[in-house]
Amino acid sequence: MTGGSGVIGAAICRALARTGVHVIIHAHRGQARAQVLAQDIAAEGGSASVTVFDIADDQQVALVIQGLLETGSIQILVNNAGTHQDALMAGMVLETWHTVINTNLNGFYRVTQPLLLPMIRTRWGRIINISSVAGIIGNKGQANYAAAKAGLHGASKSLALEVASRGVTVNVVAPGVIDTGMSQEVFPPERIKDVIPSGRKGQPEEVAALVTYLASDQASYITGQVISISGGLC
Repeated sequence: MTGGSGVIGAAICRALARTGVHVIIHAHRGQARAQVLAQDIAAEGGSASVTVFDIADDQQVALVIQGLLETGSIQILVNNAGTHQDALMAGMVLETWHTVINTNLNGFYRVTQPLLLPMIRTRWGRIINISSVAGIIGNKGQANYAAAKAGLHGASKSLALEVASRGVTVNVVAPGVIDTGMSQEVFPPERIKDVIPSGRKGQPEEVAALVTYLASDQASYITGQVISISGGLC
């Protein structure tokens, strides 16, 4: 579970742990939060561990993934790590463009590619990529972020075709406005009804429930899909 120390990532980790799987929580700057999360999961009767690496660093990711695979294949992968650096395109510097693409899109490749063959050999796997409605409908000031997420959609659909016959599914979950605390400034209560047809923000646990379903045996016939969880926003 990359990006497991954030609000949505933590909710997904907790939900997956409740299904009985061992959750490997990835963090970068949020190592302390990830350790607390792993302890909380253990206290609830689940199993979790923490791994730390910079998803934007080729060598670091490769080294850590190699170490993880020494204990066996990873059957469920949730790509959630990401970043955004918002700016209107006319004023966006090249470094800002590259940073967001490198983390959100190239990071998906760095983590996913080395896990594929071990997963394929077991003939069972679930790859779930966390995106955003910005990758579907765009968002002012987020051309870099939307481009990365739209690229993730295309990569996921292509990968789904490549591994479907091996019992591996690949899907995208695209949240809209989720109540993470940080969304309060951008979407105060008075704006919610004007922006979101359902009239409310989504909860991290709702995203986690969808991811948990896609990671289960019951979702074996769902692959190559971009599923929006946005209250009708798109």
